[in-house]
Amino acid sequence: KGGLASSIAMGETAPMENDIEKILIDQEVILRRLDRIAERIEEEYASGDELVVVALLNGAFMFMADLLRRLKSPLSIECLRVSSYHGGTESSGTVNFMDKSLPEVAGRKVLLLDDILDSGRTLKAVSDRLMEEGASEIRSCVLLEKDRPREVAVEADYSCFTIGDEFVVGYGLDYMERYRNLPYVAVLKEECILPEHR
Repeated sequence: KGGLASSIAMGETAPMENDIEKILIDQEVILRRLDRIAERIEEEYASGDELVVVALLNGAFMFMADLLRRLKSPLSIECLRVSSYHGGTESSGTVNFMDKSLPEVAGRKVLLLDDILDSGRTLKAVSDRLMEEGASEIRSCVLLEKDRPREVAVEADYSCFTIGDEFVVGYGLDYMERYRNLPYVAVLKEECILPEHR
């Protein structure tokens, strides 16, 4: 059957498309939704204040690039590396900040971009840290939010899509650092997930 699990064991590589069970959201649908989200953001940040966009890496890089190309307002871009999945398919419950310093946000409005809102721990932890750094306002925008109870009380201000409680890859999202460059959001075949992550 192949897939990532057996490929890792045998030291082989195979086309990523072979590992996909189903495509949940194709590229055209994603880009159309980003058009509408960008319009909402432009309307609500019409005050003229320069916006600081903070994108969480590595998952939000593709989402960030496509969304920000649609915004016409002045903005600066910062990136922050955090980790909570640690290679598996479920949040570990621990959010690690991997950068030595945080973006300069004191007195500034922040738009926080993340790929997926799952347990809520990452979004809450990063928002809290940026507020501690003196941000005047923080709003969040996520590509995906899972339809499941949050482990902490947090919701996104802007959300592109709601999905079921399933593990997805593509359009920046990964499994063991693979599949990020797929242009759509998809579900992996079960045999592509290592037994300890199922």
